[in-house]
Amino acid sequence: MVVLSQTALDGHFSILIKTCKPPSAVLADIHTVDLSSPDAGALLVRACEDHGFFKATNHGIPAELTSRLEAEALGFFSLPQPEKDASGPANPFGYGSKAIGRNGDVGWVEYLLFSTIPEVFSAALPSALLRNRPIFQSTVEDYVVEVRNVTCHVLDLISDNLGIKPRDGISSLLRDEKSDSCFRVNHYPACPDSLQALINGRNLVGFGEHTDPQIISVLRSNNTSGFQICLRDGSWVSVPPDDTSLFFLVGDSFQVLTNGRFRTVKHRVLADHSRSRTSMIYFGGPAINQKIRPLSSLMSEGEESLYEEFTWYEYKKSAYKSRLADYRLGPFEKATVRRT
Repeated sequence: MVVLSQTALDGHFSILIKTCKPPSAVLADIHTVDLSSPDAGALLVRACEDHGFFKATNHGIPAELTSRLEAEALGFFSLPQPEKDASGPANPFGYGSKAIGRNGDVGWVEYLLFSTIPEVFSAALPSALLRNRPIFQSTVEDYVVEVRNVTCHVLDLISDNLGIKPRDGISSLLRDEKSDSCFRVNHYPACPDSLQALINGRNLVGFGEHTDPQIISVLRSNNTSGFQICLRDGSWVSVPPDDTSLFFLVGDSFQVLTNGRFRTVKHRVLADHSRSRTSMIYFGGPAINQKIRPLSSLMSEGEESLYEEFTWYEYKKSAYKSRLADYRLGPFEKATVRRT
């Protein structure tokens, strides 16, 4: 179902925004992993196999840093719309609102997208953002360093449990100075009463269903509900918010690296009726020319690769030509296993 919104985020034009009924189920058996636990590696692997998703506690990122980043983000999103627009449109980095990608997907969301490559970070952002929010830039840089370190630690724990050699074979892809990782801050305003009356008990879709093309994504959000994942049986469940933990999501590339042992997780965000939601996501990706194929150390004798080899550039180019909900791995599956 879609509704015609007469109240766009910036009030300039009308857009079609999807709605859906909020699921009644809450993810009851969410995998929660204490990263300081001696059995963390085994628990991480099981979570990646079961849901492609888990919550991490004792991650070590200072609460003061995440609070400062959230405050800086809210400060930016609270600016008058013309001032925010001066930091966009996102191409791909910078400020964007409503439009998600270039292929017609829209949502009840505004966002900032940053590159994590040092020489690209500042150069790719509009001067208006750097001029108005210099502390914001510094805080983003500090947070990215912290979250990348935690992510690499998680990947090394997984590698230890799976027997991947070398141990940093996956995490080194994120530590590479040319790693094509990125960082996104999303803001989902509370749904206005006038619009809520139009949609009659349904939720506006803030960010439509999709999988992430990178290796792994790391989500942190404020204490507002709305984030949901799709289970193997196709049902959608809500993930209880927790602003002290990190949520990890297996991406398309990780599914390929494990030859399907880990499954990329489809997810979405619904707008809240009464509270705004702010989230920050680190997308850990390899260098542009990095070849992606199943790791030989994870392949059993005689096991066939389910995917054709491709570079991250080839996959990224294909993924960003698609719609959000498309199955992006399809064109890269071998003909013997390709979905019909």
